[in-house]
Parts: sequence; C-alpha cells; structure tokens
Amino acid sequence: MGATYSQFFPPKPSLTEANLQSQEDKVFIVTGGYSGVGFELCRILYQAGGKVYMAGRSEAKAEDAISKIKASETTSTGKLVFLRLSLDDLTTIKPAVETFTSSESNLNVLFNNAGVSNPPKGSVSAQGHELQMATNCLGHHLLTQLLLPALRKAARNVNSATVRVIWLSSIAVDLSAPKTGMNLSDLENPPSNQQHNYVNSKIGNWFLASSLATQVGPEGILSVTVNPGNLETGLLRHIPRIVGIVTAPLLYDAKMGAYTELWAGFTGDLQIDDGGKYLVPWGRLHPNPRSELLAAMKAKEEGGTGVAAAFVEYCDKQTADFQ
Repeated sequence: MGATYSQFFPPKPSLTEANLQSQEDKVFIVTGGYSGVGFELCRILYQAGGKVYMAGRSEAKAEDAISKIKASETTSTGKLVFLRLSLDDLTTIKPAVETFTSSESNLNVLFNNAGVSNPPKGSVSAQGHELQMATNCLGHHLLTQLLLPALRKAARNVNSATVRVIWLSSIAVDLSAPKTGMNLSDLENPPSNQQHNYVNSKIGNWFLASSLATQVGPEGILSVTVNPGNLETGLLRHIPRIVGIVTAPLLYDAKMGAYTELWAGFTGDLQIDDGGKYLVPWGRLHPNPRSELLAAMKAKEEGGTGVAAAFVEYCDKQTADFQ
C-alpha cells in the first residue's frame, strides 16, 4: 500500500531542466510531443540543446507547439522537427521512420510518450484493433522495432545504458491488473469496458519494455517503463466529468510527468541491469512491483506464467505486415 500511496504523493523530483546536462548533438523522438507531458518534455530537451522530433498526426498542432516553445526558450541551440505519424494507423509508421532515417543515423532516446485513454466504446484503429491497444502498444511496438538500427548505432559510441527507450504505463497497473497479469483472450475479443482495455494497454507497455530489454540490453540499450504520475492532461478528456472532479485534488501539472520521463531518460542511477523495470513519479524505481506481473514476464520454465511473451508474440503478429 505504501508504494501506491507514494505514487499519489511523490517526493520532489531530482532531475529537472535546472540540472539536466547539455544535450547538444543528441537526437530524440517524443511521440505525442505537441501536448501535455510530451510538450513539456520537448520543451526541456530543446532548452538543453537537443534535436527533438515531435511525432504525431497533426502538423498544425506541432507547428503551433514548436512556435510556443521557441518563443519561451529564445537562447536555446536546440532544434524542433515535426515527424508525421499516426500510431493508430500502422501504415504510417514505416514512412515516418524512413523520413527520420533520411536525416538521422543515430537516435539517443525514444520516448514512447503518446497514449489514449477511455475513448468512446467501439473505437478502433485503421486496422480494426481496439484503439487503446493499437495506439499505446501496437503502434509504439512497430515504431520501436523499426528504429532499432538508429538506436543501435547511437549505442556503439556511448556508455552502456545511455541510449534508452521509455514506455509509458500507469498507476492503473498497480491498482487494476488482473492476477493473471493479463487475460490474453481480451486481445481478440476486447471487453466493452474501456477502462479495462486501458489497463491492458498499460500492462502491455510494461511487457513490451521488458521484452525489448532482453532483446537489446546486451547491446547497451536500456528499456524501461514509467508511471509518469497522476496528471492534469488531455488524456482525461474522455472520462466522465464527475470522475475528473473527484480526482482533481490528486492531479499534478503535466510538467511533473515530464520530470518522471526525464529521469527515466537521463539519470545515471539506472544501469543496463535495470532493463525492463518499472519507474514511478517523479523518478524512482518501483519499490514493490506486483508479484503476478513479475511472474508474467518470466517463462514457465523459469517459474513464471509466460503471459508477457504471449502478448509480445501477439504484437509481433499484428505488426508483421507493416515492417
């Protein structure tokens, strides 16, 4: 209970724009970078001199966000670039990666920041998948796999665990994950309860982070998942108004969530052996992850349930035709 309580009332962040080192000559991608937490993260990275690709579907919203950041950070040597992609349409992912790699050979940190929560019932992606699973998991999984060459190239020239992939989870994982880790039958037959589908997608992000850590950890790339915090952002726009009123006293400014992601992306406290771990606000290792979720990320021969591996296999199959 203490671990959950501390996620609602975290200690002060230890890494902010005030003490982030210069990021000149570093390249970043932030999905969902023109609003909410993503906007604040892009602002901080730009202020530190980084080259930041704001990935999303709306060029108009991105250009507006870029103008606002540049107006507030007039002395920065950083760069901001719009990268067009729609995570809920898998046909857009590979062209976006090709656009990126036509200009960049290295990628230092990929922030899989974008997400959707509790959209109207029946919402589906361009390929017919439940929208939250499609956006939060399938789109990010495909994007990450296609960007591995750029991440690997960056990792060859820096210390181990410096190149990173950050996946966003939620406190809902602690509060609502089923004892099985995930009901795999939900993937083919999503329930009508959209909060249930949201929880599945956030568990899925942890499973994908853990799987990627195994895949690329030996190459010095760190993959972790984070609960960014309970935040007042557009992610809540679909929830019932009464829920927003009740939870308002527990919500923090979006900038605080950016600090969680910032810590995940840059702290020296994380090493390659921390790959696949779960981080909590405003930048700490989760002190007591749920045992059934840890078991889900182990194979049966290792004493686990193998649920996470089955989920990753599902994601591989759904994205295979778009590689």
